[in-house]
Formats: sequence, structure tokens, C-alpha cells
Amino acid sequence: MMMSCRNIDLGGTSVLDLMPCGCSSSSSPTTRGIFFGNCSKTVCSIGRRSYGAGNLVFLRRDSGSCKAIPAKPKESALVNGLGEDKTVMINLRQESRKPISLESLFEVVADDLQSLNDNLLSIVGAENPVLISAAEQIFSAGGKRMRPGLVFLVSQATAELAGLKELTVEHRRLAEIIEMIHTASLIHDDVLDESDMRRGKETVHELFGTRVAVLAGDFMFAQASWYLANLENLEVIKLISQVIKDFASGEIKQASSLFDCDVKLDDYLLKSYYKTASLVAASTKGAAIFSSVESEVAEQMYQFGKNLGLSFQVVDDILDFTQSSEQLGKPAANDLAKGNITAPVIFALENEPRLREIIESEFCEPGSLEEAIEMVRSGGGIKRAQELAKEKAELALTNLSCLPRSGFRSALEDMVMFNLERID
Repeated sequence: MMMSCRNIDLGGTSVLDLMPCGCSSSSSPTTRGIFFGNCSKTVCSIGRRSYGAGNLVFLRRDSGSCKAIPAKPKESALVNGLGEDKTVMINLRQESRKPISLESLFEVVADDLQSLNDNLLSIVGAENPVLISAAEQIFSAGGKRMRPGLVFLVSQATAELAGLKELTVEHRRLAEIIEMIHTASLIHDDVLDESDMRRGKETVHELFGTRVAVLAGDFMFAQASWYLANLENLEVIKLISQVIKDFASGEIKQASSLFDCDVKLDDYLLKSYYKTASLVAASTKGAAIFSSVESEVAEQMYQFGKNLGLSFQVVDDILDFTQSSEQLGKPAANDLAKGNITAPVIFALENEPRLREIIESEFCEPGSLEEAIEMVRSGGGIKRAQELAKEKAELALTNLSCLPRSGFRSALEDMVMFNLERID
């Protein structure tokens, strides 16, 4: 990953240059180090990091090896404030970084996530056996718990900034509410999309029928709203309530533009915000609010969630064309088949006039869907969508610069990179 940042005067230490770290020096606490200094023409590798007690890791041009240098108080302050005006540029190169796993990414909040998993079914609180069965089906369908994981990571990172020693009850309840809202939206999405599989399992409406699925989703939205009201924080209540409105706006926007090849990129991004990024942004900002940080930090967490959510959606839309049904856990190219115009299609339409004809015909000819899929792949749609996903990821990384360096901030950065590694 490449980044550009300010020159830093480290007081008694000479100004160092960012360079790729390929050494195996035992003095470096990690094979993916952090390097600070004048990096206008060089490369920096960023990932999960461990500085050691009071140490900073640098790569000197003159030595070509990593060295741990004791950090003075002034140097530590500079590092913690690094990035307030930097621009981040990403270059994923597998030879210079190890793949990020979800297990390692959420390791620092593993206990929090385990507690959430234990509580999810009990907080749904449905007396009706059918609703309980529906909840068990969706909660056990292999979800990654990425949204509550984000809530916990941002909660911990901002709690450090605010001087809190541990997470509050409100932090934990927020994570549960977010997962309930997300789950309810998935149940309704599957009904609208007529999907019979979700994460490799049968969907709620496939098992119990459309009526039960709609009611189960409604019930979970209502239950989440009840718990939300009991948090008694008006700012967070307004924030999360807007998300539920955004879900509906996104579905209406999508339904009104099916098979419409004149959809603009801005329209796609707005729809993606409504359907995906709004919840992520509200999650991360809500976590910051419960840490009682400054409003500027809370807003940066909102922007982080928004940019990460948009990047995730673009990556998901790319995978719809590059992965198999088995890998996706649902039919491949399902969005295109249903007339949903996503980023890869929007970009490919600029170079493939025939693609417009096929889509507007709603794939009425045998083999036309397969032909359209190939045009998206060969017409530059995938590559340009990858660039868009990286652009949003760069913004997300920049938003994190207001946080102090910690394992939690590192995990948030790795979350951004994990998303991009799905298409690398």
C-alpha cells in the first residue's frame, strides 16, 4: 500500500524516507512495518502493526534494513497526529503483504463479538415459534458480523481517545441493534429479490413463505427500534432512524431504474449509500457518540463508515461478475439478470454499445445474459470498478487519521484492506 504524507522532523533523528520493506531484520517487530518521513517518491507498507514498547520502526535509505528506534515523547506525539492532512494511495501487492483474515481482523474485539452472538437470539425476544425459527435461520447462516465488529472497533478506538477504560452498555447495545437492523433488511431484500439462497442456505421466505418473512423482518425492525429508543440518546436515535428510511429509499430507487442503461454513476452511488453505506456510517458515528468524543471526530467516523460502506458495495458488485454461485452463496450475475445496473455495468456501457441493446431487451434472447456478462468483463467495467472501490478505500483510510495509533485503529485500517483483497 502506498501513501503520501507530510515530512516529519523527529527531533534528534534524521528525516527518514518511506521505502518498501523487504528485509527480514530481527529488530523489526513486524514484517509489515510502518515508516514515517518524506515519502513523495517511495512506497510504504501498512497493515496490522506492533511497535513494541516505546519503539518506532524505520527503514533507513543508507542501511536498507529495519531498525527499532526508541521514541521520544515529541516523536510519539507526532506519530499519533500523523495523517491529519495526508492523502492515502493504495497499491495492493501480495508479495509485500500477507492476506488479512477475518479472524485476525476481529481478534482485538473477539470477546465482544462472542458476547453479541450469545445475546442475539435472546434480544429478538419473539414469543412466536415461527419468528424464533426465522431468526435462528438468518443468524446461523454464516454471517461475518462485520457491522457489529465495526461498532466494537470504533467504540474501542474512540474510547481510548476519550480516556474511557472500557466500553459502555450503550456501545454494546448499539452493536446488537445494528445487527438486528441489518438482519431485518436482509430478510426483506431476499423477498424483494425473490432469492432462495443466502450465504449458501435457504432464505427465510423460501422456508416459511413470503408472509412470514415480511412479518419477521418487520418484527426485527420494530424490536431494534424499541431497544434504540431505550438508549435515550436523541442524536443516535435520529441517526439510526434515518437508516431505516434510507433502506426504503434505496429499494424504491433501485426498483424504478431496472434495465435503465442511462443510470449515472452518481445515481448508483446514492442508491448504494441508501442500501449499504448509510447503516455502516450510522454505526461508526453512533459508536463515537457513545464514547463522548468531539463532534469533529464523530463526523470523521461517519465519513469513514460511508466510504468503507461504498467501497464494500462496489466490491460486492464486482464479485457478482468474477465469482461463481458457490463462492457467492447465491446465483452469479444475479443483479444484472434482474436488471440492476451496478458500477461494472455502468463503466462497460461506455465502451460496449451492444451491451445496451442486450440489457434493454431484458435478455429476451437465449444466451444474451452470458454475452452481456462477458462484455462487462472484457469492456473495462471490472477494472474501472476496482479503481472506484480503491478510491473510496483511500478516503476511508484518511478518515481514520484523527484516531490515535492503536491495535483498534490498525484493525480498522485492515478492514479497509481486507475488502480490497477480495478483488485483488
